[in-house]
Amino acid sequence: MEFVHKPVLLNETIEALQIREDGIYVDGTLGGGGHSSEIARRLGPEGRLIGIDQDEAAIAASTERLAAFGDRVTIVRDNYVNFPQVMDRLGIEKVDGILLDIGVSSYQIDTADRGFSYMEDAPLDMRMDQRNSLTARDIVNEYTEEELLRIIRNYGEDPFAKSIAGHIVRERQKKPIETTGQLADIIRASVPAKVRNSRGNPAKRTFQALRIACNRELDVLEKSIDEMIARLESGGRLAIITFHSLEDRIVKNKFRENENPCICPPEFPVCVCGRKSRGHVVTKKPILPSPEEQEENKRAKSAKLRVFEHI
Repeated sequence: MEFVHKPVLLNETIEALQIREDGIYVDGTLGGGGHSSEIARRLGPEGRLIGIDQDEAAIAASTERLAAFGDRVTIVRDNYVNFPQVMDRLGIEKVDGILLDIGVSSYQIDTADRGFSYMEDAPLDMRMDQRNSLTARDIVNEYTEEELLRIIRNYGEDPFAKSIAGHIVRERQKKPIETTGQLADIIRASVPAKVRNSRGNPAKRTFQALRIACNRELDVLEKSIDEMIARLESGGRLAIITFHSLEDRIVKNKFRENENPCICPPEFPVCVCGRKSRGHVVTKKPILPSPEEQEENKRAKSAKLRVFEHI
């Protein structure tokens, strides 16, 4: 299947990055290269783009898509949490802009055998980087009921998390849960009949939770933001697109901490902790997709763009 992923908030993101012809930019979630191709198009001979992605299919697709830009573009297969190490290997100290488009791509969802979708019956996988050993199948069949409850409740925000975790444990005692179809059926049976069809597919939240846990998505995001801001040039910007409240909360809080890192008690007349602001939040409120984009691309509806500028 061709790697197709329509970039969300494309114009808004490109505008927010304030791209300079001779700047150095990083796309930490390269995907099919949709955002990156627009960045590269705006670079001159002295400009440079580094694209990072952990998904082998994304690397293949973006390599082909960005080939026309020659050595202006460098593509690295890695997780963006390793951004500082990638920059060190490339001999780059500071960059002018960084983009993160968080979450699962349309390609990953629509490729049934990747195991991300509850709409198709396929092996339970959900790995964004298939070099990693942990799969969703391992989590579903090996984690304790308490661990499953925590994952579904915290990452899926599902009000029926306790029932779903209990049903999973009971069913796996009969036989291993191997496929997305099996799991979706178990989840459906865990939810009261009167609400099964009133809030969309009942498997949606649990599948989201398992994907986040399998790929450590929130841990990676939280760990990366400070490091990325630290590597921005003065006036450089970090733009992050999120798709659900858990991601957005991390970005909002991390941006706020970098803008005002002081930990002195509020009654202190002056700051004595010595922590200095690294910059300011450009987007006091997140930028949302236009009604036209939401209509054209249903997966854009929950997207939010936040931007931080380094001093």
